[in-house]
Amino acid sequence: MAAPQVREMAPEDEYFVSTCSHVNESEEIDQCGQRRLEWMRSMRGQGLRVFTAHSQRKKIGFVYVMPIEVSSWGPVGHDLAVVPCVTVVGDARGHGAGRALMEAAEEEARRQGRKGIVTTGWHHDFWFMPATFFEKIGYSQACRRDNEALLWKRFEPLTQPPQFLERSYQFVPMPGKVVIDLFYNTFCETSDIEAQRVREVAADFGDAVVLHEFPAEDREVLLRYQLPRGIFINGKEIGWGYEAPKEEIAEAVSAALKLT
Repeated sequence: MAAPQVREMAPEDEYFVSTCSHVNESEEIDQCGQRRLEWMRSMRGQGLRVFTAHSQRKKIGFVYVMPIEVSSWGPVGHDLAVVPCVTVVGDARGHGAGRALMEAAEEEARRQGRKGIVTTGWHHDFWFMPATFFEKIGYSQACRRDNEALLWKRFEPLTQPPQFLERSYQFVPMPGKVVIDLFYNTFCETSDIEAQRVREVAADFGDAVVLHEFPAEDREVLLRYQLPRGIFINGKEIGWGYEAPKEEIAEAVSAALKLT
């Protein structure tokens, strides 16, 4: 594979990025992509930048970078840049695209006057955001929680390290109702898609269900609950890692109704 080329996202890259590389897969993903693209455009003025990697005229990856003070995915801290996601597709992995994308993110962070850059890595046997990749390109561990680690580079020696979000959700029941508390994030395709599915399921049940929405893009909401993604039905969290299946969301609501 030819050496990857990296550039800031151009109009011809938007569909690839907004669908998280799932181009022409479904109407649901395309609709999500439109919502995400609007979010990306709205965030540019707050420092969000997206870079894409290309090889032999093919789009092979992308990275987001933004100030930590506006990152709806977390973590918390000051004067840092955040990379909430870097992705390289399929056979393109292992050929330097990830490193090149992270170098572009670091350069942008420095250009914006950030004092360091942080990302989340995972100690697991899976392709998505592996901690070992970031360690190989010079990132060190700021803190760790189970298999999740905050990995960062200081640009200045006295820079304070980032911290994990610490969720503070508490369920408030409503007599005779099933309550769905939906925490969602437009940045994350998976979260955005399942949020739309939750809305549709809640509407199907009519007045029996009360839906409360907590968008992480609202900074006050994020800092209050420190929970960028989650679905709670009468206080019980449900989730699958991937997009919550609509049928199983409905089953969980039906089960809660029987106990109401």
